[in-house]
Amino acid sequence: MGIFDKIKGAIWGQAKAAEAAPTQGTAATANPAPAPTPAPSSTTAATSPATSAPSAPVDIASILDAAVKNSGQKLDWKHSIVDLMKALGMDASLSERKELAQELGYTGDVGDSAKMNMFLHKALLKKLADNGGKVPADLLD
Repeated sequence: MGIFDKIKGAIWGQAKAAEAAPTQGTAATANPAPAPTPAPSSTTAATSPATSAPSAPVDIASILDAAVKNSGQKLDWKHSIVDLMKALGMDASLSERKELAQELGYTGDVGDSAKMNMFLHKALLKKLADNGGKVPADLLD
């Protein structure tokens, strides 16, 4: 699993948990009806991977804002790839960022970490948006 997949998995996992949390207590007892629904879903068997992702676009900003708050650290995920990764509880070391740079197609000098980090932040947010994430427009400029 690549670094991008780990980041996406962490964000989508938090979105799925947030989506399930409000219905956990009430829907569990009042939800005997969904059990029969999987039987007719033989036509949706091809879409079963979609069940691992939330049905609505994932609000990247709200997920990362909550992750920062839960981290107890002062992190600026909107401007820093390192802070974004730290907010998700990930290793933000230079070697991890170099691997992410390779995954995202960075062709610049990996020795210039400031330039690489700026590329990574922008490219990561764009790729999250391309994969169903709702990213604030001002962060995609």
